[in-house]
Amino acid sequence: MTTEELTIQQKLIHIQSELKVPKNNFSEYGGYNFRNAEDILKAVKKHNLEHGLLLTLTDVPLFIEGRFYIRATATLTDGEESISIDAYAREAESKSKMDDSQLTGSASSYARKYALQGLYLVDDGIDPDSMNQDEEEPEKTEQEVFFEYFKHYANGVAELTNKPYEEIEANVLGVNTFARIEDVTPDMYAQVIGTVKAMGKRAELQLKERVAEETKASKPETKKFTWGK
Repeated sequence: MTTEELTIQQKLIHIQSELKVPKNNFSEYGGYNFRNAEDILKAVKKHNLEHGLLLTLTDVPLFIEGRFYIRATATLTDGEESISIDAYAREAESKSKMDDSQLTGSASSYARKYALQGLYLVDDGIDPDSMNQDEEEPEKTEQEVFFEYFKHYANGVAELTNKPYEEIEANVLGVNTFARIEDVTPDMYAQVIGTVKAMGKRAELQLKERVAEETKASKPETKKFTWGK
């Protein structure tokens, strides 16, 4: 089967299996290597070109309960079908060393990074040995792929609801009668992912409703006049 004959889902699977994104940045504070959104974008350009796919990134600012959030959406399309992943990041409260534009830019960078990681299944685990880029990364197991998808969606729900990740994980697993994520069997992977995605959609809907209510409440009330006949 040629590249042109593949569906967009099959093309993305090929890219996910081939993609390597080295952690070329070093955190002096944490003492570990990491990657950012720019690293992922640089790594995927060649793969997207080979498969005839277009990647776009968009940001939407949200103001919720006195805090600013950025929702980033990574969309991959072949011109007919598309796949999109959303991710959220909250602006930091401390403004001691950043102005407003820098705070927004930082939140945008984090949100875009998480959206790209979710789309391309790039693991963000801290790896102290990642400076050795010559070693081949082992192929991911089905369980590892499931863990990554679950973590991505559960983190999104946690950001939307302002609840700890552990609480979201426990709720999703409880609905599906599992005590630990490691106990989820392969035949239940799709159902568990479906549960956390549905939870995320509900949380996003509630978030939009709160934003609409706050926007409505902030508008000045228009006086009504009776003009008579």
